[in-house]
Amino acid sequence: MTKVAILGGSGYTALELIKILLRHPGVEIVAVTSRQRDTPRLAELHPSLTGRIDLRCEPFDPDRLAARGVQFAFSCLPHGASMSAVPALLQRGMRAIDLSADYRLRDPNVYAQWYGESHEDLAHLAQAVYGLPELYGDDIATAQLVANPGCYPQTGILGLAPLIAERAIELRHIVIDSKSGVSGAGRTPKLTTHFPECNESVSAYQVGKHRHTPEIEQALSEVAGEAVEVLFTPHLIPMNRGIFSTIYAVPRRPLTERELLEMYRAYYARAPFVRVVEHLPATKDCSGTNFFDVTVRVVRETIVVLACEDNLIRGASGVAVQNFNRMVGHDERTALLP
Repeated sequence: MTKVAILGGSGYTALELIKILLRHPGVEIVAVTSRQRDTPRLAELHPSLTGRIDLRCEPFDPDRLAARGVQFAFSCLPHGASMSAVPALLQRGMRAIDLSADYRLRDPNVYAQWYGESHEDLAHLAQAVYGLPELYGDDIATAQLVANPGCYPQTGILGLAPLIAERAIELRHIVIDSKSGVSGAGRTPKLTTHFPECNESVSAYQVGKHRHTPEIEQALSEVAGEAVEVLFTPHLIPMNRGIFSTIYAVPRRPLTERELLEMYRAYYARAPFVRVVEHLPATKDCSGTNFFDVTVRVVRETIVVLACEDNLIRGASGVAVQNFNRMVGHDERTALLP
């Protein structure tokens, strides 16, 4: 039984993570921290946990966590806060998965450019493994620190990786058009996610400036062995959860839809949560699951990839548990299938 702590227990990703870990046969949640001044019970923050877990949130204290035998930590802290907390855990022999963006970008200069602050933990940044199991599974298994991937990037990276690995598309003419439910913006109230502002409306945001762009390009460039450039545009749509991405790429050689589907099935043959489907996927089909659904079409000599996921589970907490399972030696699917 692995004793686990969760840093930052008040948000949506922490709630989903707790719900998954409560049904994990190899996990005991022994601590949940919060930066709030009081120490509310988890059921006060998340009423859906009433009767399921009797823990009170506590201030972050790495020595106290170590004294209670915590072996593993999930950091659900905001960007910038994780890199201040995670080193103390690693120094005390714990392993960690960071669900923020603090350890995703390997180049600290790129992090500073896109996140507007200097990275404070360069030593562990160099050691962190990007937590996309379908691409980095072997490295994840032995890592001390895993940088959980962003929700949007997973649709772009997994949607394009087979094409790039097979050198099937041009690497600088890729368009990723993504739509996300409102929960992707987090639980903290904001004007743009206030119900009257976002209901019955679809809008783009951070066009050409979204922080997930370098994350997508970093992973795809590693698959390609050379630089990949994408034009990524996110949109907010009036539903609670889910991400749908439509991706456009220019083929280097003629390919039929049948050949493309076979290419994807071969590439993801050992990926239990990637479902290569022939029908057009929809967010409702993977809502509440860790599945990533993808299909491919050819339209006027353009390859169109259609991909979707649940942004809170596959996009965050579910893939975090998938990474945990690899790191600790459980079957990758543990606690993630109905």
